[in-house]
Amino acid sequence: MLRGRRAEREVVERLLAQARDGRSGVLVVRGEAGIGKTVLLEHARGVAERFRVVRATGVESEMEFAFAGLHQLCAPLLDRLGALPDPQQAALGVALGQRAGDPPDRFLVGLAALGMLAEAAEERPLLCLVDDAQWLDAASAQTLAFVARRVEAERVALVFALRDPSPDASGAEVLAGLPELRLDGLGEADARALLAGAVHAPLDERVRDRLIAEARGNPLALLELSRSTEPAPSAELAGGFGLPDALGVPRRIEESFRHRSGSLPDDTQLLLLVAAAEPVGDAALLWRAAEHLGTGAEAAMPAEAAGLLEIGARVRFSHPLVRSAVYRAASPWDRRRAHGALAEATDPQADPDRHAWHRAQAVLGTDETVAAELERSAGRARSRGGLAAAAAFLDRAVVLTPKPAERARRALAAAHAKHQAGAPHAASELLTVAAAGPLDALQHARVELLRAQIAFVLTRGSDVPGMLLDAAKALAPLDAALARETYLQALEAAIHAGPLGQGRGVLEVADAARAAPAPSTPPRPLDLLLDGVVTRFTQGYEASVPGLRRALEAFRDQFGTEDDDRRGLWLACRVAFMLFDDEILYELTSRHVRLARDAGALATLATALNFHATIMVNNGELSRAAELVAEESAITRSIGAPPLPHARLVLAAHRGRQSETSELYAATVREVTERGEGTVVTLGQAALAVLHNGLGNYEAALAAAAGPCDYDELAHSNGALPELIEAAIRVGEPVRAAAALERLSSRARASGTPWALGLEARSRALMSSGPAAEELYREAIQRLGDCRRVPDLARAHLVYGEWLRREGRRKDAHEQLRTAHELLSGMGLEAFAARAARELRATGGQPRKRTAQPADALTAHELHIARLVATGATSKEAGAQLFLSPRTIDAHLRSIFRKLGITSRRQLRDMQLP
Repeated sequence: MLRGRRAEREVVERLLAQARDGRSGVLVVRGEAGIGKTVLLEHARGVAERFRVVRATGVESEMEFAFAGLHQLCAPLLDRLGALPDPQQAALGVALGQRAGDPPDRFLVGLAALGMLAEAAEERPLLCLVDDAQWLDAASAQTLAFVARRVEAERVALVFALRDPSPDASGAEVLAGLPELRLDGLGEADARALLAGAVHAPLDERVRDRLIAEARGNPLALLELSRSTEPAPSAELAGGFGLPDALGVPRRIEESFRHRSGSLPDDTQLLLLVAAAEPVGDAALLWRAAEHLGTGAEAAMPAEAAGLLEIGARVRFSHPLVRSAVYRAASPWDRRRAHGALAEATDPQADPDRHAWHRAQAVLGTDETVAAELERSAGRARSRGGLAAAAAFLDRAVVLTPKPAERARRALAAAHAKHQAGAPHAASELLTVAAAGPLDALQHARVELLRAQIAFVLTRGSDVPGMLLDAAKALAPLDAALARETYLQALEAAIHAGPLGQGRGVLEVADAARAAPAPSTPPRPLDLLLDGVVTRFTQGYEASVPGLRRALEAFRDQFGTEDDDRRGLWLACRVAFMLFDDEILYELTSRHVRLARDAGALATLATALNFHATIMVNNGELSRAAELVAEESAITRSIGAPPLPHARLVLAAHRGRQSETSELYAATVREVTERGEGTVVTLGQAALAVLHNGLGNYEAALAAAAGPCDYDELAHSNGALPELIEAAIRVGEPVRAAAALERLSSRARASGTPWALGLEARSRALMSSGPAAEELYREAIQRLGDCRRVPDLARAHLVYGEWLRREGRRKDAHEQLRTAHELLSGMGLEAFAARAARELRATGGQPRKRTAQPADALTAHELHIARLVATGATSKEAGAQLFLSPRTIDAHLRSIFRKLGITSRRQLRDMQLP
């Protein structure tokens, strides 16, 4: 019975009502142990009329088993698995151990779980209850948190119960930010009523008041304190002669359970301990283990009579704290006995991982056989995508390994697994064990490599490039391919640090990387990229172009094939920008989006969308870029990651929105400066230069462009050079403009692409006069018309028109300025369009006002859905593209139809969407 929880009941009932009406919802019920979270979940189940209810419970000792919690929740729904797309079926099947296959992407597993819940909810609304979410295994916690952030209109309600405080638990971290309901203590009147109902005897008023005060409104504390057996209840409650206890409420509850279980017969206590050590709740397994210990079914009767345990088809403790109290109170010897019995009772063929885990907990000292078994379990966990589970198995295997060399090897493997699972601090601790050795030369070099990679994750420290160089040098005579990859990582780290780096900079790293071993034959794309970038920084731009072009072609040809290796893709895309190769740049980034989408790799997809959106901005497709940014934002929210700033900043700058750009720039610089990501600073400065040139703030544009130009970063300096030239000319600094033009010209001619040559012609025209200037302006328009960079083409028309007007050729200027204005306003480059409009009016012309379109009322997300449906996609197909349920797509379509004033998909197909 829930006392004093009217408001909380209303929150839960409102959630269920919304889900029943087609608006999915999530609630995380937080509170200390015993505060009533489980009872509130039971209330939700009781009032969920016409709902199908599935549930899972996190168990602390189950946290090492990947997807154990998800399996509990999804097992009753596996009949819906066949309705999912094939990649999602495969991912969920592998994760749940239903089929063999490659390790699945964790977010693809999340998409599959979401799809299965949505399918089940088509028949009737679905309520998912997850108790003790803080003890979910990491893979299940991440998956369910993703589902919780992604549900929209699937008629699904998810309610999590989460114990506070639980700072080290995976569930507590990943559920942060979801809608919460915090349970506080009962009011005094409700607490008195609860206590009176539990104690059927007169209470000494002072004792009653003390119990209520000490329980602080915690219902379970009141009930357990009233049952206290030390001293006897009659003495404690009637006379108040008990000794004071300074323990906090949750610990006090656990102590009460410990006292109650400790008063039971020895056989019963042992049976309770076996049940506490066995997280699955398998009654048959419990009886087999008890038989190994010489304990029979009669031992359970006192525990059931004491209200601590229920044994039916499943084994269930009356409260999770009973399990922890029993387990913690047991001696190490008894715990090992319990786990040993469970290992004997667990079939090593049907459940090898639990068998190995129980054997490992039963060992005193070291045992190579069990350590090897744990290592095999780690391999199976990794194959299911359970990196955290694999790391836990290996971590325990390290402790059990008797031989120092094997211990060091396993510690290094465990450190790698911890690093991949996102636990860099734990990985560092294991590296210390591995470094104690003995290690061979290759293992030692791998330790140093991993140490540098962990440092990059934790600090982005200026010493990381040097650490990577040292590791590469050590690897060179031992593993040439890995050494070359490490040299490339050192270059990437130095480029990433950019102007914020204080250690070994790009030039020094590139010079050191010249010592890399010769590549294999034929060279990999990574090898070509390494050699090309080293040449760029040691011999100059022009010398590096042929090699870098071969590297880009190799990346493009391999991308999406069986030999696909995307290491180095971040750097390859920046090299494409450096070479002014807009075709390969567009192809690489768009293909990256497509492949990540097809694979359901959402973390990769978010990054790919962000990068591709910046390319779409530079190509003039600002509306499409905004759709990609909206999709990226939805994905990062659903996977619990911060939104990526790059595309938003570039988009706001090109739109000419000064306030928004300035705010984004300031926030971005604050964040990346702390992390030492100088390359993002130069990106932001280049974007500011575009903004201020559009607004006509040429002094500000010159100052912004100077940063990336002076630092000469791979990509952003090339983008900033034309901005600096235009700004410098406008403020009367021809010497600075000429120096920048000389660099731009040599690079453009070495590159030879229409984009590069068009920018060079436009920039040179700005510094020229008479017929030479006009010829250059026309050349710029012709060359830029042959590439994807429509904003640069429009700006060529703009500066040509401005020049013509100053030359007194109003009619010719009018033609160029009108073309510029129509192009710029059509793309949404508002500041440049306003600048063209002012110039056009000065020629006596009148800029055409853009006619408002019905689609203007749509959000970027709605426009994306509308565009998909307008091309003929069904709700299911659009949902598969955007990882949403068909019901959610239909809900968005209703809003789209209302805003557009239409009623059918046919009418949507007939509309002209931007």
